Amino acid sequence: MTTKTLFRAGLALALALPVAAFAADVPQSFTATYQVLKDGGPLGEATVTLKSAGGGQFEYTNQTKGTSGLAAMLGANVSETSRFTWAGQVPQAVSYHYQLDAAVKSKTRDLTVQGGNVQVQDNKKSFTYTAVPGMVERNTLPLALGLALRSGQQQVAFPVAVKQQVENQQFKVSAKEKITVPAGAFDAIRVDRTDADRGFNAWYVPSKYPVPVKLAQKDGGDLTMELVKYEAR
Repeated sequence: MTTKTLFRAGLALALALPVAAFAADVPQSFTATYQVLKDGGPLGEATVTLKSAGGGQFEYTNQTKGTSGLAAMLGANVSETSRFTWAGQVPQAVSYHYQLDAAVKSKTRDLTVQGGNVQVQDNKKSFTYTAVPGMVERNTLPLALGLALRSGQQQVAFPVAVKQQVENQQFKVSAKEKITVPAGAFDAIRVDRTDADRGFNAWYVPSKYPVPVKLAQKDGGDLTMELVKYEAR
């Protein structure tokens, strides 16, 4: 197991456009706490927070700490911070910062949307490519999915800014399932990624929460995030 494995769960989006009028039903602020599991065993904890950053922008953060196993021994922690503007119900990317700190390694990635381009600094490597209207990034993608589901969509595609390009990632509602997480038992809908075999599954209760109650993906093993607590502010 590597420290990178823990942080692939990091829950997971400015273009040269005017700031969209705020939709009445988009979340303004909240804090969600998750437990992180690796192959069913405890690995860490994550705190996801949304708050206003002023000037029509919002800040969305995911702070993940290794609390068990090798991740705890190495003092592994990751932080992801996104800035975005609401484009309707889509959290449209302004910037994204990723920071991994551990005893044996560190890693950073910065993504900035400026002048119609996406500029990425990945440690010592730089990339530039053209931005796309309505573009999100990996940290706020789960939020974008949750809001699409709440509006009744069964299939959705998002242009997602990754390291070297914009990917058109596609998702669909695959099933209704009863699941139990630390936050409670829910009748949830499961969403799967369909454009690539990435082992991405997320369970949502859109009427209650804009973020998943459970998120699972495969990266050298089964990695899962389960909701512990959600507080609207």
